[in-house]
Amino acid sequence: MNMKYYISTFVLLAFAFIGCGDKLDLDDFISSGGTTNITGDTIYVQISPVWGGFNNPQDIIVGKEPFIYVADTDNNRIVMMNLNGQVLSTKSVPKPVALAQDYQFNLIVCGTFDTTLSTGETRTYSAVYKIDMAGALHDLSAAQMNRILPRYNVSSDYQFPDRVYTSVCTFYDNSFYIGRKGPNNTSIIDPDNSILIFQKKNLPGGAKADTLIGRLPLLNPIGTGLLSVNNLSALASFNRRSVDFIMGMTGENSFRAQWMTFVVTSEFAGYQNRLDPGSGGAEMMKVNKFISPEGITIDNANNIYIADTGKDSIYKFNSFGDEKESFGGPGIFNNPSGVAHFDRTLYVADAGNNRILRFVLSTDMR
Repeated sequence: MNMKYYISTFVLLAFAFIGCGDKLDLDDFISSGGTTNITGDTIYVQISPVWGGFNNPQDIIVGKEPFIYVADTDNNRIVMMNLNGQVLSTKSVPKPVALAQDYQFNLIVCGTFDTTLSTGETRTYSAVYKIDMAGALHDLSAAQMNRILPRYNVSSDYQFPDRVYTSVCTFYDNSFYIGRKGPNNTSIIDPDNSILIFQKKNLPGGAKADTLIGRLPLLNPIGTGLLSVNNLSALASFNRRSVDFIMGMTGENSFRAQWMTFVVTSEFAGYQNRLDPGSGGAEMMKVNKFISPEGITIDNANNIYIADTGKDSIYKFNSFGDEKESFGGPGIFNNPSGVAHFDRTLYVADAGNNRILRFVLSTDMR
């Protein structure tokens, strides 16, 4: 089927007089009221039509099938679409804000749930759900949904109502991480700002269950530099046999997007920063590069895409942290909160405009 492409009403600025060795600074365009930045001659072109019918969509992923899943936050649902944007199914989930899918096709969703206390008061907690897509033959509306956080019959999970589960990423072995934030971070053992580890554990009888192992160590819950999880906002894993991940945060931090790589030596095993923030280091690690990185995705070439709601922009970096075709501004986006990539198409959950936008590079137009 032929796809109609058009450049949207915004102007994609490409400056012929900028030398190949020069770069345009997206920050300059945003601060001066401009609408876009292209770090080179290649530009992103919007695909028609815009996908509407959403209400503050906070996240979007392309699943392993592949189907597209949208966290339609203020409509309290997950929307499942095919690659042409046709809605195939929906499922009610209260206030979904983050999505991931494992290699068994289970969806992991961060949302909320309400419970009635013994006093009769209704209290809302942040929650994490798992949706069994394979068991329902990929019919989202019929898929079984189980809550995995807060855990049933674990009273300590209900003692911190201000904790919020903000993000999730899955790995090749179907383990997954959950990003959590909150105001109480004095505890050495269990601060609100943490990354929680879930792994498959064997149960009596041979069944396996997702089990909370603990939290990632050596990450400062209120740090302002490297190895920090100061108000986590996004997690993204790589499409390979690796436990590396990219994380975003909105707390006070000079490096609000960091690539965590797992290192094993004779003296140490754990996560370290992969990209160098020093002089002449990776552009992704430039001090105060981001304001509010709410969405992150990684394509099969290990390019990293970061949706920054604070700058209404999408940033793209290669696997060395070099900035590529970044673009955006308030003339294009309004709080872009989620980003996904599949088959040369970039999908953006433009939350403030209640829509999904799609883009391709000008060199990939067919």
